[in-house]
Amino acid sequence: MVKSSIMSNTVGKLSFSNKVILAPMVRVGTLPMRLLALDYGADIVYCEELIDLKMIQCERVVNDVLETVDFIGPDERVMFRTCSKEKDRVVFQMGTADPKRALAVAQLVENDVAAVDVNMGCPKEYSTKGGMGSALLSDPDKIEAILTTLVRGISKPVTCKIRILPTIKETVNLVKRIEKTGVSAIAVHGRMKEERPRHPVHCDYIQAVAESVSIPVIANGGSVDHVKTHDNIEMFREATGASSVMLARAAMWNPSIFRSQGAVSVDEAMEEYIKYAVCYDNNTFNTKYCLCQMLKDRVESPMGKRLHAAQTSAEICEVFGMTDFYKKAQADLEARKSYLQANSSSLSDQPTLDGDVITMAVKFERREYPPQITPKMYLLEWSRKEKLEQPVYETEQRAQDRAFQSTVTVANKKYRSTLWSKSKKFAEQAAAIVCLRTLGVPEGRIGEENSGLVNKRKREERKQGISEDSGITDSTNRKRRITEPSQKDEQETNDKMMVVNGSCGQTVP
Repeated sequence: MVKSSIMSNTVGKLSFSNKVILAPMVRVGTLPMRLLALDYGADIVYCEELIDLKMIQCERVVNDVLETVDFIGPDERVMFRTCSKEKDRVVFQMGTADPKRALAVAQLVENDVAAVDVNMGCPKEYSTKGGMGSALLSDPDKIEAILTTLVRGISKPVTCKIRILPTIKETVNLVKRIEKTGVSAIAVHGRMKEERPRHPVHCDYIQAVAESVSIPVIANGGSVDHVKTHDNIEMFREATGASSVMLARAAMWNPSIFRSQGAVSVDEAMEEYIKYAVCYDNNTFNTKYCLCQMLKDRVESPMGKRLHAAQTSAEICEVFGMTDFYKKAQADLEARKSYLQANSSSLSDQPTLDGDVITMAVKFERREYPPQITPKMYLLEWSRKEKLEQPVYETEQRAQDRAFQSTVTVANKKYRSTLWSKSKKFAEQAAAIVCLRTLGVPEGRIGEENSGLVNKRKREERKQGISEDSGITDSTNRKRRITEPSQKDEQETNDKMMVVNGSCGQTVP
């Protein structure tokens, strides 16, 4: 594959000034195209528009074989796939008409992308019929609500992409209102929603917008009239007065348009695209579609007809004389899969640092512990023995499937399971397991060597006539009067709840 000479040019949050950008394109802007555009010199890449109603049902899955993060829908389809190579420069674009859904999706993906964008320019029916895309241009109140909610609700930059309105004045007024929401940039496609690529792009509209706001303006729509070569990119930027330029069709036809040394042949670009498509297990029909766009007039050639007939990635590689590459790539993937399967148990037991949180892939299984014994009890007793403040649990609930994930703080360190749980209680137990295993402290499992911590506590409770369940969040125990101060403190703690971003959590007074 092409070796990228472009290093990540972002420090902290993504900047949209003086950038050359791959535009969001339906069916084109999947992972292989984005990575190839970055290799050839794009500074930022946008994914294809993904609808909020579909994304909100997705589960985030780490794909260890491909080394990707996949967002998988209920039908097992991969809706969005990304990887570390693009993490600092990929913008997730969504189609939405609802602030709450938009925020739920943004929070689902924000840790895996550099920024979040709202599509406000797509004129296609699949987007506008739900009040999304260019339909939003006639509802500035909803635009303001969506963007304000996103800016306040996530830590990553928020942008939007619009089309121009019938007059320059209307367009400028809308953009000024958008700027006040706190977005980091705005992309302007210099055509009205009724216009198509055959209509000339209105550079004067983009220029008026660029002169009216202080945030970066990204010029889009010049692929047909203005941008034929890499040198034309700067000419289009100057013609529009924009901070940056976004390319769609020009990049779709040959992604090496981003290459400052000049474009390579389309055939070479297609081969590089196929390599990424195979290595990242891209959907076969998506791969075919993108290759057909690159073939353009040659789509009816013998090669084009063979490509149309291909039904698998192996057959696509055969068309392009890349069978040996395909076999080696598949062998490498199978070898990695076998290795991971053979070492899955040991790998899952290794703690990993995710930001400031220590994580492990563990779940709480009730059957693995004796009655009345839980990891939370062991962790609490260990904390008391070490004269530490009692553990603090914060729990969030995922909107799309109402699953829970908890983070426990002990001695100023945070611990969390990467696996989501079916209930808040189970999520807290899983977090406690991560902490105990990281510290090398017994957690109370059946067959585990007895630490003496909980058993000692149980003996003391029996002498005082106190339930074994004291201190655990339980509706029965809440009704009991507990006289021992330490037990009372724990009970009050478990009864106090807080709401964090619409999810329930637990904290100490």
